[in-house]
Amino acid sequence: MIEASSILVVAAHPDDEVLGCGGMIARSVKEGHDVSIVILGEGMTSRYSNREDTDRLKLKELNAHCYAAGEILGVRNIHTFNLPDNQFDTVPLLEIVKILERIIETNRPDCVYTHHSCDLNIDHALTNRATMIATRPLKESPVKAVFSYEVSSSTEWAFQTTGSSFKPNFFVDISETLDLKIEAMAQYTSESRDFPHPRSEKSLRARAEMWGSVSGLKAAEAFELIRYIQ
Repeated sequence: MIEASSILVVAAHPDDEVLGCGGMIARSVKEGHDVSIVILGEGMTSRYSNREDTDRLKLKELNAHCYAAGEILGVRNIHTFNLPDNQFDTVPLLEIVKILERIIETNRPDCVYTHHSCDLNIDHALTNRATMIATRPLKESPVKAVFSYEVSSSTEWAFQTTGSSFKPNFFVDISETLDLKIEAMAQYTSESRDFPHPRSEKSLRARAEMWGSVSGLKAAEAFELIRYIQ
């Protein structure tokens, strides 16, 4: 792992943070790193014909799942926002950037993890874009490293139609924290699926073992290193 005193994970929706880097988060916390999570979108309203028809109780429960998952991973510093699900393209990009700039100014992370730029989900792609703007290497920026992560059922389902495919070049050993990732994902009862869906427990374990075999480990999470300043 790259040495980092403070880590910020930027996610578009509730569960993306666990799917993308739950094992890395849990390991980083165990190693004494300060980890914060930003979840930009509410993650549910696109499932309804009209956003106004959303079951507010279910939406509240989904938000609560963020904190339950965070507790399992060891993270208490979680920032949630209410950007419209699968409609980030209706929000001025500058508004998303400013949310992240405020968090970065307060938390002063030296390492940031965010979505892959070519994910099928528009919210994921725009989260990446906003993160890249908010972490641009200005003199006063604390951010030294930026990584992108994959999200099962989004990154791989783009089938390279939205741009470059996910090509990891950085792997984190999560052999000791994979079970925590699975337990955290289980908190998201409305987002988990049965096998063979990519968000099933069996598929998530298989993916971690696959990246582990690629990198000579028992289980791993894969990332693309976008930028590293030493």
